[in-house]
Amino acid sequence: MSKFVYVAMSADIIHPGHLNIISEAAKLGEVTVGVLTDAAIASYKRLPYMNYDQRAAVVAALKGVSHVVPQETLDYIPNLERYRPDFVVHGTDWREGVQAKTRQGVIDTLAKWGGRLVEPEYTPGISSTQLNKAIREVGTTPDIRRARLRRLLSAKPIVRTMEAHSGLSGLIVENAFAMVPKDTSDPGSARVRHEFDAMWLSSLTDSTLKGKPDNESVDVTSRLRTVNDILEITTKPIIYDGDSGGLPEHFIYLVRTLERLGVSAVIIEDKIGLKQNSLFETGNVQPQAAVEDQCHKIKVGKQAQITEDFMIIARCESLITGKGEDDAIARCKAYCEAGADGIMIHSKSRTPDEVISFVKRFRREVSADKPIVVVPSTYAQVTEYDLAKVGVNIVIYANQLLRAAYPAMKACAERILSCGRALEASEELCLPIKDILTLI
Repeated sequence: MSKFVYVAMSADIIHPGHLNIISEAAKLGEVTVGVLTDAAIASYKRLPYMNYDQRAAVVAALKGVSHVVPQETLDYIPNLERYRPDFVVHGTDWREGVQAKTRQGVIDTLAKWGGRLVEPEYTPGISSTQLNKAIREVGTTPDIRRARLRRLLSAKPIVRTMEAHSGLSGLIVENAFAMVPKDTSDPGSARVRHEFDAMWLSSLTDSTLKGKPDNESVDVTSRLRTVNDILEITTKPIIYDGDSGGLPEHFIYLVRTLERLGVSAVIIEDKIGLKQNSLFETGNVQPQAAVEDQCHKIKVGKQAQITEDFMIIARCESLITGKGEDDAIARCKAYCEAGADGIMIHSKSRTPDEVISFVKRFRREVSADKPIVVVPSTYAQVTEYDLAKVGVNIVIYANQLLRAAYPAMKACAERILSCGRALEASEELCLPIKDILTLI
């Protein structure tokens, strides 16, 4: 009777190292490959370029593979207990570092029925990380980028989105990462890679960068230049701040333009008249559009798009205007029925309480799965974990990069003025010249 051999892999980019592992596994018996699902991969690193079905089809066609099954967690144990393999085969690269605990869990689980871990030498000169970096440098296509947001929503408990207002800030969002404990209650737990999943192109930051007020003074043509600057040098999906979307007749063309460029979503707010930023603490509150008018705009936008990937997300200002949760729920229900692909609920409260209350009620009364977007600019103490737990799908850090840049540039300018030379500013506040020359 042939032995049962189990191999797990993400299989996003098949390389000689994978083929070697499968070849060694096939010498031991009949090989079943557990291909990690999108959600399993997204739990510890960037979403794979190919979706699960595509990756599973590639692996199934490889010589030596008898069966392919999904592995729905980074942890092997659920699949090991289900299939009880005689052997697990993995390269030697996981003996140290973040995967060491996973490896020990495999050994301990196999011991329950006399299974054994076999570890062929890691193939030298092959790095999935470097291959992924090379792919990012090549770039992406509008179709692949546009579809990526929906894939992220399916794979991740919450999609982490950071504002970008220029090519340089786009590169920061593209490449920034932090290694954090997988279990936040246990600082010693295995570390996973956190990075931003998507980019937010805000009208506030775009206007501020151009030295203009956030009242739609910057026209769409100018804003699309910023979009193109970022598209040229990044690969992550983009969510575009569409303000009110303009007249329905104009919104049609905005949708078609963004979709053609590869933008994943546009968010339009239910306000009318000269735009006033929602976070102003004083002054007149900008009036909301009639529900039927906003629903009409959503409908014509959905009719204008060509692909199934592009998303129109309706932003509700009822908590901003003081109309309260009942009005917000009624409006968002109508927007969903009009075809909105998601809801953004906005608030300028200093605590997340009213947003959390809305999200819980929306999940009970309107939709259990329609994507919900929040922007915790004023209630910044709330964590992504707490937002995801109540049903939020996308969190947008809408202005932090530009807000961080302004005081840094101002301090540099003032230091030069106070010292009468550039030495102190250059040495204490600035990136070295050699680094700025090699940054890009």
